[in-house]
Amino acid sequence: MEDEVISEKTADDEDEDSFFQDIDILQNHGINMADIKKLKQAGICTVKGIQMNTRKKLCTIKGISEAKMEKIKEAAAKLCGESAFLTALEYAIKRKQVFKVSTGSQELDKLLGGGIESMAITEAFGEFRTGKTQLSHTLCVTTQIPGAKGYCGGKVVFIDTENTFRPDRLRDIADRFNVDQSAVLDNVLYARAYTSEHQYELLDFVAAKFYEEPGVFKMLIVDSIMALFRVDFSGRGELADRQQKLAQLLSRLQKISEEYNVACFVTNQMTADPGATMSFQADPKKPIGGHILAHASTVRIMFRKGRAENRIAKIYDSPDLPENEATFAIGPGGIMDAKE
Repeated sequence: MEDEVISEKTADDEDEDSFFQDIDILQNHGINMADIKKLKQAGICTVKGIQMNTRKKLCTIKGISEAKMEKIKEAAAKLCGESAFLTALEYAIKRKQVFKVSTGSQELDKLLGGGIESMAITEAFGEFRTGKTQLSHTLCVTTQIPGAKGYCGGKVVFIDTENTFRPDRLRDIADRFNVDQSAVLDNVLYARAYTSEHQYELLDFVAAKFYEEPGVFKMLIVDSIMALFRVDFSGRGELADRQQKLAQLLSRLQKISEEYNVACFVTNQMTADPGATMSFQADPKKPIGGHILAHASTVRIMFRKGRAENRIAKIYDSPDLPENEATFAIGPGGIMDAKE
C-alpha cells in the first residue's frame, strides 16, 4: 500500500465545502457580525448548528437577547428552506456522503460493514487489554490513507482522558502501511482532557477546527468517554447529575459528527455487576454509562480476549448490522487480521 498520507486539501474537499452552510451568510438576513461572532465563540459555526441548539441554549450566550435569538432562529429556518421531511429516497441520496474508515483488520471491517462509519458514534467497550486503545491508535493512521469507495483520507482529532496516547505507537503503525511517520503525526490533533467539564469544553474547539478546515478532518476519537465521569461523580447521589452531563456530551458528539460529516469513535470501560450472579447471567460484566450511553451510540462493539494476541469483537448493538463476531489480532503494526 504505497499510498501517500494526505497533507493538503484534495479536489474532493470542494464538494465538502458545500456540505454545510457557513453561519456568515446570516448577515444577508439582517443579523449583525458582532452577534455572529458571539455564536462562533460558543462553538456554533454553521446554520445547521443553530437548528441543533435549543432557544434556551442560545439565550445563555452572552449578548444574545431573546429578541435576537428569535431573529437568528427565523433566519436559520429560512436558509434551511427545505421541508423538515424528506422521502426515504432523498435521504438515501444524502446518505451517500457517508464514508467508512478501515480498522486495519479485514475481518473487523467486514463485521462493521466496511469500517467505522461517519455521521455516527461507534463505541468499543471491553475489559482492559482487549485492544480498545490499540484500535484508537490504528485509526489515527488508517483514517489518513485513501480507501474504498473514493474515500480520500483526512486528519484526526484525538481526545485522551486516560493518558494512554503514545505518538511512538503511531510511528510503528505508519511503518506497517508504508507511510511517512512525521506526516502521520502532523495530521493528528491531540488534546488531553483532565475533567468531564474540560472534556465537554474541548468539543467547542473541535467544532471550530472542523469549521475552519472544512472536509479536512475525518475522524474524532475519544479514549475513553466515561473515565472522567467515573472520577468526577461519585456514588448514587450524583448519578442523575452525571447522566445528564453525559447525555449533553454525547448529544454534542453526535451533532458534530452529523454537522461536519466525521466519524466518531469512542472507547468505554466495563464494570462488574454484583447483582448478576443472582440472575445467572452468562457474563457478569457490563459497559458503564447505563442506558444514556447505550442509546447514544449508533454502533456498539464488545471486545474480549482470545488466545495469545487474538481478540474477539462482537456487534452488541447496531441499526443495520447483524449480530456477529470477528477475530482480530494486536501486532506491532496495530490492529490486524488474526493468523489462523
